[in-house]
Amino acid sequence: MNTIQSVSAFHRLLSLPEPKHPLVSVINLSESVFLEDEVWKGFVNRFYCVALKREATGKIRYGQQHYDYDKGVLSFTAPNQVQYLDLHTVECGAGYLLIFHEDFILKHPLAHIISGYGFFSYAVNEALHLSEDEETNLIEIFHKIDKECQHIDKHTQEIILSQIDLLLNYSNRFYERQFITRKSNNQQLLARFEKFVNDYYDREQSSEKGLLTVHLIADAMHLSPNYLSDLLRFHTGMNTQQHIHEKLITKAKEKLSATELSVGEIAYSLGFEHAQSFSTLFKKKTRMAPLEFRAGFRLS
Repeated sequence: MNTIQSVSAFHRLLSLPEPKHPLVSVINLSESVFLEDEVWKGFVNRFYCVALKREATGKIRYGQQHYDYDKGVLSFTAPNQVQYLDLHTVECGAGYLLIFHEDFILKHPLAHIISGYGFFSYAVNEALHLSEDEETNLIEIFHKIDKECQHIDKHTQEIILSQIDLLLNYSNRFYERQFITRKSNNQQLLARFEKFVNDYYDREQSSEKGLLTVHLIADAMHLSPNYLSDLLRFHTGMNTQQHIHEKLITKAKEKLSATELSVGEIAYSLGFEHAQSFSTLFKKKTRMAPLEFRAGFRLS
């Protein structure tokens, strides 16, 4: 797997002059030409990328999924994500790429905050679609960062980081707006999610396949784990793992109250390898050990 180590190396691969700042760059896609290079057949990089694209064509692949450039507007990638680019179909079109090296945010609060933005791990087909006003706001931030890169002094890093922080906050707001405007489609996704979880436990699939996981559900729904969790949290107040635990505890209570199965047998039927792990989770969620719950249920 190829690694693009620096902002300068990425500039060279796009036939661009050296960046004005060694760790940050705003790239105008209309001025970029991808070099024919083996690196595009599979690569990771060391920087974050926020891509605002217009009239771009071509396919990029993340994992096993392909994405048409012309379907997205704003997308995000984090360092060390595996990417593939099909140069035979790429035309850059118009738009901007903001790239900033992971070293640029070291020792700054943004280094910890940025991991909380789930959209850096969304699949590319979950890109953010912007209104005209939203796009204008973000382009202004791109321009301010680009202008600040032209003169480097002791204030440059803090000013650029504040602009990046602002851009990410706007993006978070716009994604929430998109969750609302896609309400009909999202309701269908929520219904599919509920059906999948219910079927998994009702059909006793956990005894065969093990514990239900966020990744298993996301794969089945063709969504990225972070997008699914953010969607659920926005509409229900709970992320995917919390929903799984809620359903698991409900099924455990049913088995404890309506069967004579041992705690170990119940744990195995729900996908746990060890009864102790089940008992620990059950007590954490209910403040009672499984047998305490069973005894209390029968007394009532």
